[in-house]
Formats: sequence, structure tokens, C-alpha cells
Amino acid sequence: MSDLQKIVLITGAARRIGAQIATTFHHAGYGVVIHYQHSADEANNLAALFNRERKGSAWALQADLQSVRQIELLVQEVIGKVGRIDVLINNASTFYQTPIEEASEDQWNDLMGSNLKAPFFITKSSVDALKKTQGCVVNVVDIYAERSLSDYPIYSTAKAGLSALTKSLAKELAPDIRVNGVSPGVILWPENASNELREELMARIPLQRQGSPQDIAETVLFLAEKGRYITGQVIAVDGGKSLI
Repeated sequence: MSDLQKIVLITGAARRIGAQIATTFHHAGYGVVIHYQHSADEANNLAALFNRERKGSAWALQADLQSVRQIELLVQEVIGKVGRIDVLINNASTFYQTPIEEASEDQWNDLMGSNLKAPFFITKSSVDALKKTQGCVVNVVDIYAERSLSDYPIYSTAKAGLSALTKSLAKELAPDIRVNGVSPGVILWPENASNELREELMARIPLQRQGSPQDIAETVLFLAEKGRYITGQVIAVDGGKSLI
């Protein structure tokens, strides 16, 4: 690894939007730490692909982000392996319905843990490393942080908390570390989404089209690379859906 290679740590980077963010940063010349919890095969395959393209440029590391101790060990392992963190991207998330009549304490702990608790404690554990590089944090929020999604009260509340956390930490960590967020709209369909749901959601998007993981990844990269005078902002990448 080159001493000049910038390092990005991305949580939940083995699949879906996280994998696209990882690919985009790798193509931009970053060394990429791919965090995963269960998706070991996907994470290791992605790291192997990156390392074939550029030797010593990717690492796949496992951690359960519900555990503060494992979070601390993850960050320690990153520093031990690559020596620095320039960008932290809090992307890992759980997402499922929790109608209030059926919601459980375990669901509350799971959704709050992955979407709010983990970003806070990963950022906390990374502060010293990020200060050394004058680095930045980008949180993947959700447009439903502003307008809650029906039957998803715990998820929506957790993402609203992440939006507030983004602004709070931007104040607390300035001027050394910038903290911003990106709120995806309709990017990837839920695996069980019906045609009726898809049509209903598309009708509410002013640009009348679905976004792509690349739209999110490019915005995250912009905030890391170009947005040097931006902090405490949460940018909606949603084709205008949050306007309606």
C-alpha cells in the first residue's frame, strides 16, 4: 500500500448501494475497507476484484455493529492494517416494517442499533484517525427521515435520528472533521415490492424515473472530495420525491 493512498471505511459495503460506493471510491484511487456482517463471500469477492485491479487496495473486515466492542475492534483493525482513515461512510442499515401493533423491543433495538447507534460509535472510534487526515464522515440517511414511511415507524425514527446526529457531529467535530449525509430516494426496489407499489412510488417522483446506486455513490464521493466547504448538510438524492 502506498503511504499516500487515501483510505475509505464503508460499513455494509458488500452488497447493493454499499458495494457501488466501494467501487466508485476504488475507481477514484482510494484504498477501500469493505465492512460486512454476514455477507462474507460478497465482501471477499469484491475485495479480491479490487486487489486484482490494484494490488494492496482493498480489505474485507467483519464486525457486528450492534456491539460497541466489535465496533472499536473494527476501527483498531483498520488502523492496524492500513494506518489511516480519510473517509468514513456509515452505510450499513436494517430496513423492514414494524407496524406499531406488532413492533417488538428486539426490532426497536435492531433498527436503532444499525441505523443510529452504530454510526455514532463508529464515528466516535474513528475521531482520532480522522483528525489526523482532516477527514470526513458521510452518513447514508433516507428521505423518510423527513417524512416517515407508513408502517416503518422505528426505521423512520432511527433515520431521523441519524439526520440529527449528522448535524450535531458536524458542529462538534469542526473544524477538523466534516460530517454530511446523503438521503436516497427510490434507488433499489425492496425485494418483495409489488408492481402496484412500484407504480405508486414512481408517480410521486417529479423526474419520473428511478435512481441508481451510482447516483448515491457519486454524491458521496462529491462530499468527500469536492465539498470542502460543506458540513452539516443532508443532501436528498431522490429525483425530487421529497418535494411532494
